[in-house]
Amino acid sequence: MPILVPAKGDAFDFRLHVVYNWTAQNMVYEELRLRAERYLGWAAGIVRERAVDLAREHEPHRSHDLERALNDRLGGQRWPREGTVPHFGVLVRVSPDERVRERLRPYWEDRIRLECDHELQKIRATQADELTRRWCAVLQNLEDDPVTSHAARLTGEQFAEVFRRYVEERRETVPELVKLLREAVRGHGDLGMGPSEYTEAWDAALRTYERQHGLSERVN
Repeated sequence: MPILVPAKGDAFDFRLHVVYNWTAQNMVYEELRLRAERYLGWAAGIVRERAVDLAREHEPHRSHDLERALNDRLGGQRWPREGTVPHFGVLVRVSPDERVRERLRPYWEDRIRLECDHELQKIRATQADELTRRWCAVLQNLEDDPVTSHAARLTGEQFAEVFRRYVEERRETVPELVKLLREAVRGHGDLGMGPSEYTEAWDAALRTYERQHGLSERVN
């Protein structure tokens, strides 16, 4: 049976759930048990007396704070302090008034939902980051050959679509770069510079790039 003590404002009660630790010297267990049962009401009165003033200092929804304060105050004490009769110490657990619990429920439901949503978003962000890094690594190492293209299709429709767009964009930029290289080579020739080291380097770069991307046949 919990002990009721008033919270701050006297509108709500705290419920004290007390564990009694009875000890005695030169007494068999059965006699100790009988005496403890006989003194239980007296023991509960002592706990309530020690707890009332402290409980009134705590707001109705601060049951955990009261629990810590009570155990700090009552821990290590024994009653009665003298005599040969069994004496006891206590450990107290405190719960709020049921009306307070109902009012706190929406708050904790919202808090739990927000924390769960936050954790879920963190997991999704981590997974997205990891997936993006993997895709970037794969795309950077892909070569435009039939084996790679078919292998990409095996990894799923979403990846295949990303791969297709990547290849198309890559192919669109290649002709523009080749055109730029060709114009640079021709331009140096038109200026009458001759086969300078600069022109030869650009020409070598152009031919290497065309071979790598299968554009050798397009050279005019």
